[in-house]
Amino acid sequence: MQNGHLQMKNIILTISIASLTACGTSIKLAIPEKFKQQATMQHVNGARGNKMSTGDFSTSKIKRGIHISYPVWSWGGRGFLLENLLLNQIGIQKNETVTKEKTKFRYTLSSGKNNAEVYADEKEITKKLEYELINSNSVFNSFEQLQQYKYIFSALINISNQQQRGHWELMMTNIYDRNAENDKNPFTFVKRGDNGLATNGQDTIFIKPLSIKQTALSNGKTGTLPFKLLSGYELSTGDGVIAIIDLIDRNIWFYNELEASEKLTVSAIATAIFARRVHDEKW
Repeated sequence: MQNGHLQMKNIILTISIASLTACGTSIKLAIPEKFKQQATMQHVNGARGNKMSTGDFSTSKIKRGIHISYPVWSWGGRGFLLENLLLNQIGIQKNETVTKEKTKFRYTLSSGKNNAEVYADEKEITKKLEYELINSNSVFNSFEQLQQYKYIFSALINISNQQQRGHWELMMTNIYDRNAENDKNPFTFVKRGDNGLATNGQDTIFIKPLSIKQTALSNGKTGTLPFKLLSGYELSTGDGVIAIIDLIDRNIWFYNELEASEKLTVSAIATAIFARRVHDEKW
């Protein structure tokens, strides 16, 4: 079944990016100049693959569990059935769809005698209402309305180095509920940015999504995209920003004052984000 609104959004977005590219633009995440002067950039080789390396760090081969996506049967209850009987009289069929997707992976990140074992899990649930015109062959004969969306990414990071042993817990979420938020906009779509944090029980690293809407053209002018694009993540503590993950160019910007153990933790978080499959921006 086609989703008129979301399909049109994807078409416009694809055409816009293609047009900007044809005009000689390069879509990039803008790193704040003040932070850039106090940070070092390291490219992540093999990002989004099954083995990565950056600077002094490298991962083992990423072992992945089964990646499954499947629909869940839902009939909506007696009230849903009665409503459909009325809608059918005017040529409309209403359906409720629930889709679940999940996977997991694990790997070891190493730098000399310093290691971080990462065990990660991704889960996504999407619930929609579909309205379809009966006996219509039009391309736009149906419409989907998002009702609920839940994405949860969790990871256990076991740190082992010459100074200490311990573990960090990483959690990133993106949750939407139309009824709970009393959202009246029929065209609401899933916002790709997920927020989160990582903690070892004493220290906490906050993770904030970064998006771009404007990009520089080769002629010096600024091009504007019709939608914001998730382009990276900012990692910070109570003392300020400690790292920026650039999803587009697949780089990690490390604050220069980070200790070796802190850099190991940041690298583990960053590579875990790059290794995701359910939430994959496909840059």
